[in-house]
Amino acid sequence: MSDLLAISGARIFDGQDWHDDAALLIEFGYVAGIVAGGQVPANARLVTLDGGMVVPGFIDLQVNGGGGVLFNNDSSLQAIRTICSAHAQFGTTALLPTLITDTVDINIAAIAAGVAAWNDRVPGFIGLHLEGPHLSIARKGTHDPALIRPMDAADLARIIAAKADLPNLICTVAPETVAATQIAALSAAGIVVSIGHSDASYDLASGAFAAGATMATHLFNAMSQLGNRDPGVVGAVLDRSEVFAGLIADGIHVHPATIGSALRAKLGDGRIFLVTDSMSQTGTDLQSFSLNGRTVTRSEGALRLDDGTLAGADLDMIDAVNFMVDRIGLDVGEAVRMASLYPAEAMGIQSTHGHLGSEACASFVHLSDDRKVRATWIDGAEVFRA
Repeated sequence: MSDLLAISGARIFDGQDWHDDAALLIEFGYVAGIVAGGQVPANARLVTLDGGMVVPGFIDLQVNGGGGVLFNNDSSLQAIRTICSAHAQFGTTALLPTLITDTVDINIAAIAAGVAAWNDRVPGFIGLHLEGPHLSIARKGTHDPALIRPMDAADLARIIAAKADLPNLICTVAPETVAATQIAALSAAGIVVSIGHSDASYDLASGAFAAGATMATHLFNAMSQLGNRDPGVVGAVLDRSEVFAGLIADGIHVHPATIGSALRAKLGDGRIFLVTDSMSQTGTDLQSFSLNGRTVTRSEGALRLDDGTLAGADLDMIDAVNFMVDRIGLDVGEAVRMASLYPAEAMGIQSTHGHLGSEACASFVHLSDDRKVRATWIDGAEVFRA
């Protein structure tokens, strides 16, 4: 049997251009090209879709849980499998399980699970995101203030050592609790340093970016806002063309008008990307769960602690893409890029992820004309069908 596969019967978006009456060629899990429908090689196995569109698989760089599992509560290889599988049904083909502020022991367990998931080639797993505990209590959000602390030498060494065994690693920090020299050391080790949960001034945040931070965690949320005399973290992010920023596009975390303003104001094309910040409820009918001993309740499209604090998001990636189209007014291609190409560029993996160009990973989503997920493929294999 031939190893060459041809996907046809739907419009194909390669990340830049749309292709009609065309076929996506896949060989050994990678894209071999896009050809006109009449030019499919005779030895290719043909998969004919029933209309709709094929788009690059979504990449989510902030995923706290899914399928009933919260990574903080179950930092295991099986938990990562469950989380990746839960998000695949919403078009996510690559993700970073995210550990929010917790104990040193939980951090060690999460890193070990991530290394095991990578070695075991768990479909959809591409690395980890450590969000805390080195944050600002003033902008703690749902993070447990009793566990927030400055970064010490042991923390720095542990995170750098983790990167040696993981392909991709994000570390969210606040420059109030992590020194510029530490940020520089993390960046030099190949770790993506993201500024978040920070009440820093514009100057302090700018210094963190100058030291090597290249990303901001959930833009506008849990950070100092754009002010007339101090632009804060938000202003520093918008003002630097090299900085990427994740965005929770649910209309609850950030007002649609604010999202539109940020897209117009941000220096650097394609620097704002979508994240879900999802918790264990994704892919389930779960209505409540525990986080660091506190109850999180799911209601009216949001997840909140008892005091009303938002605790992650009740959001999946296809809903975020559709929000950007239906509420913000982006065209489908640009909204898809915000969920695929731009996060890939933020991680520096755009040679193989975030598009369907030749030699990219053959990870894609089959959407209906009304943008519902019909099927998800990871590395040339179908992992979900509605």
